[in-house]
Amino acid sequence: MSEEILINVTPQETRVAIVEQGILQELHVERATSLGLVGNIYRGKVCRVLPGMQSAFVEIGLQRAAFLHVADILECCSPEKEKAIQEVLHEGQPVMVQVIKEPIGTKGARLTTQISIAGRFLVYLPQQQHIGVSQRIEDEAEREMLRERLLRLLPENRQGGYIIRTMSEAATDEELLADIEYLQKVWSNIQAASHGAADRSLVFQDLDLPMRILRDVVSDETERILVDSRETYQKLQDFASHYAVGAVKLIEHYQGGRPLFDMYNVEHEINKAMSRKVELKSGGYLIFDQTEALTTVDVNTGGFVSGRSLSDTIFKTNLEAAQCIARQLRVRNLGGIIIIDFIDMDEEEQQSAVLAELKKAVFRDRARTGVNGFSTLGLVEMTRKRTRESLAHLLCEPCGYCKGRGEVRTAQTICYDIFRELLRNAKQFTAKEFRILASTKVIDMLLDEESQSLANLSDFIGKPIALQAETHYAQETYDIVLM
Repeated sequence: MSEEILINVTPQETRVAIVEQGILQELHVERATSLGLVGNIYRGKVCRVLPGMQSAFVEIGLQRAAFLHVADILECCSPEKEKAIQEVLHEGQPVMVQVIKEPIGTKGARLTTQISIAGRFLVYLPQQQHIGVSQRIEDEAEREMLRERLLRLLPENRQGGYIIRTMSEAATDEELLADIEYLQKVWSNIQAASHGAADRSLVFQDLDLPMRILRDVVSDETERILVDSRETYQKLQDFASHYAVGAVKLIEHYQGGRPLFDMYNVEHEINKAMSRKVELKSGGYLIFDQTEALTTVDVNTGGFVSGRSLSDTIFKTNLEAAQCIARQLRVRNLGGIIIIDFIDMDEEEQQSAVLAELKKAVFRDRARTGVNGFSTLGLVEMTRKRTRESLAHLLCEPCGYCKGRGEVRTAQTICYDIFRELLRNAKQFTAKEFRILASTKVIDMLLDEESQSLANLSDFIGKPIALQAETHYAQETYDIVLM
């Protein structure tokens, strides 16, 4: 399936959209104030070791200490002898670490001491001798052929190991050798920078977003790369001429009158990805709810009626939903545990067909995914590897009114809160009058439906009560002033 890559650049923000058949599939956003951290290498300082959890916290100069688990420490995972974390790390110890997962929510960055440097065709493992092959290459004969080919190109006294990426299948020997030379040079620069570097300092920063896309995403299926910034266009051309020669002819400088993302309807798709509700072409719809622990997706038929029977309508809606869900997971970059509540189907054949459609749809996802079958409750559980913040967490913040609850207390509920607060104040303080400052909707209710209750309360406390509407108050906000 052919794809186009659209790169929109402003001084503050770079956005990359991956479009297949004119439909947005992925969105990557990088801001000048918060550049991506995955791939960066730091000289860190161990601030706490937790033997019970076999993990440690390492300060690398970020707002929160980063997390390092024993499974990600090279010395603890040696095949010859596994070690406990307390045998390898102690508080105050300097350690070279690499970020493998962005800080997400309240969690700090995830680290590893097993350094890896990504090239276009290979990933270099300077501390290991292992030659591996990407899991996305499933054919065993193909895997072995690629492994033998790389070994023929490497010197006998090689230092370090490699992982062969999927794009290596179409690479020439010259391109592979150029990638090896590039990776060796990067590692030499990292070693030089690490000597004498201060604790909690950055030693190596990965490429910026457009360069990473050129390195990691561009493939034989990429038809063209449109860039709306001349400076970024020239940088990409220069980078490609050295490290991705085949991509040079794909890069174009977009100079159209309409903004690039408007031209390809990407802005509209981003706005849709910010909504809980996603309309299906058939008339059905999906509801996405994202929490700290998991994401739920609810499938509904809506007004869709088609086919010979209700069962047929449900089946067609679920098939369409499976395709849409897979795309929305990529666009929204939702990760972790995902629970899908398809519309109940009576026939096992239909369940199997919907599950097969979902697996087929997520197969192209660059993030590692796993799809389980239907549970006894009729739910499908799947996982998607999470390495960076979701689109909603990146572009949005909790509502200042509801504080992320998704709903606010009714005006009537606030009226009764005010009545209770008035009683407390009347018992504790002496005042000539109480004045209520609240939102217009709450004041209107106190003057109308709750006017009798307010009058009774005024008689009970023996003090007059005045009302004052504040147009800038949120519905749950109020003040009681003692006069």
